[in-house]
Amino acid sequence: MNHVLVAENVSLAFGGIVALQNVHMNASAGEIVAVLGPNGSGKTTLLNVITGVYIPDNGQVLLDGKPIQKLPKEKISHAGIARTFQNIRLFKTRNVLDNVRIGCHHLYKCGLVSTILNSKRFREEQKAFTDRAMELLDFVGLKEKANVISENLPYAQQRLLEVARALATNPRVLLLDEPAAGMNAVEISNMDNLIRKISERGITVILVEHIMDLVRGVCDRVYVLNNGMNIAEGTFAEIENNNDVKEAYLGKGGGKHA
Repeated sequence: MNHVLVAENVSLAFGGIVALQNVHMNASAGEIVAVLGPNGSGKTTLLNVITGVYIPDNGQVLLDGKPIQKLPKEKISHAGIARTFQNIRLFKTRNVLDNVRIGCHHLYKCGLVSTILNSKRFREEQKAFTDRAMELLDFVGLKEKANVISENLPYAQQRLLEVARALATNPRVLLLDEPAAGMNAVEISNMDNLIRKISERGITVILVEHIMDLVRGVCDRVYVLNNGMNIAEGTFAEIENNNDVKEAYLGKGGGKHA
């Protein structure tokens, strides 16, 4: 099986504190893979390594077989990796449509002169990205909110907007860092459906999440970290019955929230 994304023996320490130690994971096109673990286990740190926020001390990250761990964040994004964050990061005073169009910025081909002169090519490009943004808003269920200022959206819809903006970069791999945090049961179900639809488009999804019902329902495979190390991997049913996982994670909170 050809893996789109691979992390091999990734290690990272901060001033002697080991955050990741020989961590591995992989994911194929259209696969939904969860990375679980208690707080402080290294989940978000691993996402930060994948997206170029941190350069690992050892190991490598491969996208389509090519190492990316030393590339600048912008080049990693352009190569096809996008993410959302635990804490929502939107342009809060801009409307919903603008937030998604901003996600298209690195796809622009028109130069400064064409932009200043408002050339035909520039106008065509602007229309194409507006159409693209509207399609994505429809995809996540926010088409009717296009002109709403983003900070005025309900919390769950702000989460959906962040996903739409990430998708605007045309990613091969989408990293979702606790996308269902703070949501009610209906909103979690909607996020479940959206993640499935993203996968159906052939986009690989890496999911960090504490809501076990979402992970159980949507993920193909699961990796579990504890103290910066892999302790289990497999299907949700397999890791749910793993004694190391029960002790480190799933035993805390009844297996539903942790």
